[in-house]
Amino acid sequence: MTTDSPPADRRRWLALAVVMTASFMDLVDVTIVNIAMPSIQRDLDASFSVLQWLGEGYALAFAIGLITGGRLGDIYGRKKIFLLGMGGFTLASMLCGVVSDPQLLVAARVLQGLMGALMVPQVLSIIHVTFPAEERGKVFGMFGAIVGLGAVSGPMLGALLTQWNILGLEWRPIFLINLPVGIAGLILGRRFIEESKAPQALKLDLVGMVLASVGLLMLLYPLTQGREHDWPVWGFVSMVCAVPVLGGFVAYERHKSRKDGSPLVELSLFKVKSFAAGIGVQLTFGLTTGIFFLVWTFYMQIGLGWSALRAGLTGIPFSLAVSAAAGMSVQKLVPRFGRKVLQGGAVVLAAGVLTYIWEIDRYGASIKSWQMALPLIIMGAGMGLIVAPITDAVLSEVPREHAGSASGLINTTQQLGNAIGLGLVSVSFFGVVDKADPRTRAMADIFGDAFTRSLWWVVGGLVVVFGLMYLLPKRKAAAAAAAGEGTEQEQGQGQELVTA
Repeated sequence: MTTDSPPADRRRWLALAVVMTASFMDLVDVTIVNIAMPSIQRDLDASFSVLQWLGEGYALAFAIGLITGGRLGDIYGRKKIFLLGMGGFTLASMLCGVVSDPQLLVAARVLQGLMGALMVPQVLSIIHVTFPAEERGKVFGMFGAIVGLGAVSGPMLGALLTQWNILGLEWRPIFLINLPVGIAGLILGRRFIEESKAPQALKLDLVGMVLASVGLLMLLYPLTQGREHDWPVWGFVSMVCAVPVLGGFVAYERHKSRKDGSPLVELSLFKVKSFAAGIGVQLTFGLTTGIFFLVWTFYMQIGLGWSALRAGLTGIPFSLAVSAAAGMSVQKLVPRFGRKVLQGGAVVLAAGVLTYIWEIDRYGASIKSWQMALPLIIMGAGMGLIVAPITDAVLSEVPREHAGSASGLINTTQQLGNAIGLGLVSVSFFGVVDKADPRTRAMADIFGDAFTRSLWWVVGGLVVVFGLMYLLPKRKAAAAAAAGEGTEQEQGQGQELVTA
């Protein structure tokens, strides 16, 4: 018994390394793409709508597949689905790195999102069944550190790989770097991860998945493509028709609940006021971050003409502030002040955005990276106060038997918000760029105005977030804290927020 303990211990820690590497790979792959978009545009002569779809296609596929991906793991085995997702993610990364057509690149990114949706939900489940309860606190602390590391290293890694132009491949190494990591993860994961399944797995809701996918595409596709086609009538018809399709999805989910109790979305959760409000918070917060991170990249690299490396370095204060504030909010502030910490985070984040607007107006095209540090630190601190404790606050009044479904729905909603935000960039940012005349105004001034307008959209979203937070519980549920569930779900949500 004693002699068997060390090998078993090594196996589970090696399994932990594999699943954390997979999470890191997914996390970095999202943040790394934003910083490389201007290089992709130049190399492939891609339109701005294609650049939007590089993020939106991934986010939408990831969001739609998340709940189904988790359920597939429960039914067929978490190790099996994890390895399938990791293999598919690695293959999609290779496709992203070799294609030369913008539309094929978008298709490969959608495939990446779908494969990520198979891979990522298994990570926390594998950790849960691999480690005893008394060790999970340490494990999730390590997991949180990986999330923070990914937030900091993603933009920098993307900037360096793009700037170095390895073998003349331009931006392609940002995807190809996943190949050795993915192959090593597949080999080690197959050997060291233990298989597990849910004792009573639910059935798949394929009809619900199709209805949700079609409805969301009918809404988001014309929102993203409409600008390039001068907002045609078919786009508005599609968006209007998306409403009855999504209504049909809700009706079918109710029918599915009555029929076999295995809907894609557990609609009874929305009877819990704090959960329904939390879903609104996640949707709106995802929307605002989706707008900000994309237009921020366009502003720095296309508007101001900065290199990818300079843009990546400029974002470091933001990432460090997010990590520092997130740790402080969970460990010290939320246990003492509860919901007020999240609302304070929204106020601080909005203050950082307003500071950014003031600096753009003051310095214009001559703004320097060090001058951006102040608003970015303030914004990062505000975001950190929100992202770490938000899931626990939303789930605190949800019945224990629905905690898993609710957690998956929260992550999905945040990703959907991100996808909608990326679609709204056409209105908030490019609406200004398209109307401006580059012959009479400098590109930096045009993009500065567009960026400022987008930041006002972000401020408006944060006002909505602040108001919805009044419906969250004032204090963290003691029972959930004692059970340790909040920590697990919170780390999962932290990963999805940073991925956005």
